[in-house]
Amino acid sequence: METQKKILVTGAGGFIGHHLARFLKAQGFWVRGVDIKEPEYSDKNEMDEFLLLDLRTLDNCLKATQGINEVYALAANMGGIGFITYHNADVLYDNVSINANTAEACKVNKVKKIFYSSSACIYPTYKQEEANLTALKEADAYPADPDNEYGWEKLFSERLYKSYEEFYQVRIARFHNIFGPEGTYDGGREKAPAAICRKVSLAESDSEIEIWGDGQQTRSFCLVDDCVQGVFKLMNSEVNQPLNIGSDRLVTINQMVDMVCKIAGKNLTKKYLLDKPQGVRGRNSDNTLCKQLLDWQPKISLEDGLKVTYEWISKQVK
Repeated sequence: METQKKILVTGAGGFIGHHLARFLKAQGFWVRGVDIKEPEYSDKNEMDEFLLLDLRTLDNCLKATQGINEVYALAANMGGIGFITYHNADVLYDNVSINANTAEACKVNKVKKIFYSSSACIYPTYKQEEANLTALKEADAYPADPDNEYGWEKLFSERLYKSYEEFYQVRIARFHNIFGPEGTYDGGREKAPAAICRKVSLAESDSEIEIWGDGQQTRSFCLVDDCVQGVFKLMNSEVNQPLNIGSDRLVTINQMVDMVCKIAGKNLTKKYLLDKPQGVRGRNSDNTLCKQLLDWQPKISLEDGLKVTYEWISKQVK
């Protein structure tokens, strides 16, 4: 009888982490979740085991990886553009500590394979200065020039994990704006789709909605359900180079606001806050390599993803 594979998901108290842990459990694996906090919007008992551990220390990473076959490393101190703009030192110190200790603990405990969740924030500023930009290919990462310290840390950590390849297999995905239900929607750490859904839900019809920037900045957005499918497929592939996991459909923030207003049945006037952080002017994922090597691309439309996200957030704020 084949022994049940034991999987660790770090960051399992967070948004993508708890969706991934739930997905892996449904696939029949034994799943241990670890985080500095319990899941806010889901039950920790969806996992076989959940440990509250601060992964900034090596001893805790050794505890987390004990007896584990594969690790999905999603633990990070992070948030939306406002948070990562104003908390550079915390983001760098915490995330470098988490990843250095996780990488070393996996070596010590003889983990077979590790997935690392990198970010589209690693891509150079000079390739993202126009709203209508060329989609970003994996090869665009160098020469490096991320627009914030969070991006620099993610790029460094890619190299950190790759340096451990003599000890275990490494898989890396660069996430492009993953969104969906059961994620942070207020408090400063939320991403744009969640913030917009919250603002629209709380707004009276025919009133105003505040938008950071002029609304012409562009992004692509991928629903978390598609994301975890891509991550699982990448982890179980032979692809050992970083791959984009995201949508290649470019939209402006204004367009996304209009989509959410249509879902909510509300007519809102946009009020632009030009002094707020906006990040790069444009960012989009080139999924050519992912389609070619993994045969993966998102299946759920942005409209459908925003609908389930809006419905969930509107229930939370009412």
